[in-house]
Amino acid sequence: MNAELQADRAALADTVRRFAENEIAPNVQAWDDAGEFPRALYTRAAELGLLGLSYPEELGGTPASYSLKLPAWVALARHGKSGGVLASLFSHNIGLPPVVLHGSDAVRREVVPPVLRGEKIAALAITEPGGGSDVAALRTTARRESGGGGGSDGDHYVVNGEKTFITSGMRADWITVAVCTGEGRGAGGISMLLVPGDTPGLSRTRLAKMGWLCSDTATLHFDNVRVPARYLLGDEGAGFRMVMGNFNGERIGLAAGALGFAQACLDEALAWARERKTFGHALIEHQAVRHKLVDMQMRIASTEAWIEAVSTEGDALEAAGRFNTPEWVAQICMLKNHATQTMQFCADQAVQILGGMGFMRGTVSERIYREVKVMMIGGGAEEIMKELAARQMGW
Repeated sequence: MNAELQADRAALADTVRRFAENEIAPNVQAWDDAGEFPRALYTRAAELGLLGLSYPEELGGTPASYSLKLPAWVALARHGKSGGVLASLFSHNIGLPPVVLHGSDAVRREVVPPVLRGEKIAALAITEPGGGSDVAALRTTARRESGGGGGSDGDHYVVNGEKTFITSGMRADWITVAVCTGEGRGAGGISMLLVPGDTPGLSRTRLAKMGWLCSDTATLHFDNVRVPARYLLGDEGAGFRMVMGNFNGERIGLAAGALGFAQACLDEALAWARERKTFGHALIEHQAVRHKLVDMQMRIASTEAWIEAVSTEGDALEAAGRFNTPEWVAQICMLKNHATQTMQFCADQAVQILGGMGFMRGTVSERIYREVKVMMIGGGAEEIMKELAARQMGW
């Protein structure tokens, strides 16, 4: 890693740390209680350039490598201490890439810049009730019709079905939706369609969750929703490959977040162990407690080294014009599992060290303990990650 990249990483991580410590962490409990955070936070993150990281300059973004973004992702988790904030504040990072890569120039310019300015919210809608990780079996349909308005030539799609567990689902202004087009089912029949959030026939139901309490999560209902045909992303039937490619960036982001949350648990547990006294001694003076802290650090260090390696390899592959090679995808799948298992271990150990306080709302470890499972399931469940890694390696 050259000196310039190291300096850029340090500067960006410091900016993110200050933003997280000053504007996120002090408010997280109140936002959890309210079930959402203020939309003004999007604007503030945009002013710092955080929403536009890795997006094209002509659309208002700042191109950024995996290696540059990595410390920022980790710092947001470690110092913001809330998966709910990160999930919704950056839901555009899974909703917008298909638009940037496959939308027409007119659609890209209509949709992307306002989102990167924090004025609009973007979301991704793949999962369906009863569907889970089986993307190829989705049932939401989009039937193309001509005439009757909707586009310059009147062509539009009529969408019917449901999506669930949608991050930013209640407030999203633009929703990238996986739909089944044509007569065929399975992977070959899936397309990606961009749906404006104010389209008639689209309704939303808020979902109650174990964690990520300040992230609005919803089930979306499509009842004869008419979407202009210009909002089709790419070609009909090309959606499955888009979905699969989109997962790689999401999974690296989840791994980085899991690393940051594991560090946040260690930070709180270490501070508590130094301050809390039992039997006349600080907790950290007890060997059993020190060993727990060391076990946490061991897992954090291995996760940090692995994610740095995967990010560096991803940058090299992109520079060479090679994308999503089987070997790299396998590494991402295994990394995502390893990172979330590290988060799970560290959250559990931190709660144990804090004792009764670890069971109280308001502690960092209690919140992260409740958020572990969504990290292990979201973006591809642990079992799916193992199977996909094995197939990528030809096993």
